[in-house]
Amino acid sequence: MGLEAVLADIREKGQQEMQRIRSESREETSRVLTAAQERAAKIKQAANDDAERQSGYILSQEISAANLLVKRELLNTQQDLLDQVYERAIVTIAGLPESFHRDAITRLLTEAKQQIPGGIVRVNQRDKALLERILAEKPEFKAFSTGKDAEIDGGVIVESMDGTLQLDYSYRTFLDMIWESGLKDASDLLFG
Repeated sequence: MGLEAVLADIREKGQQEMQRIRSESREETSRVLTAAQERAAKIKQAANDDAERQSGYILSQEISAANLLVKRELLNTQQDLLDQVYERAIVTIAGLPESFHRDAITRLLTEAKQQIPGGIVRVNQRDKALLERILAEKPEFKAFSTGKDAEIDGGVIVESMDGTLQLDYSYRTFLDMIWESGLKDASDLLFG
């Protein structure tokens, strides 16, 4: 399943969830408004002049509280959906074919080599054999060696031989950078 299809599926589910929440919110707002109006009518009967002033104030407060509750629930749901999109993106990328990971590791090592000419490369357990083949086949990476498994979804972590410099080129690091810069656009795309 391509990333576009995943996004379309998540976007559709997000829209359905948002419609459901909006419907529930309207019902809750209606219930809160009805209760507030009933209270306002009782106050009017008890003290005519004072009741009119207080009923307007109470009604306004109830509407504000109901709107705040609805908005909070909607924002929480949107955040949950964005978190699901993020995690689904990680899972989708991690599930791409070996050729993708081979190309990615090769490019990431080429990039890391500019800052750390030789060192220890760590990958997740799934990509360890792939890394060892890349290091054996590509002479430009002869100064690198395979390190312990890393707890990452994909990508590489490169550390200098003396341990003073470490580069985190894991998929999650790159996705975090993209996510931070594109969160507003993603939210607008998913939730209009």
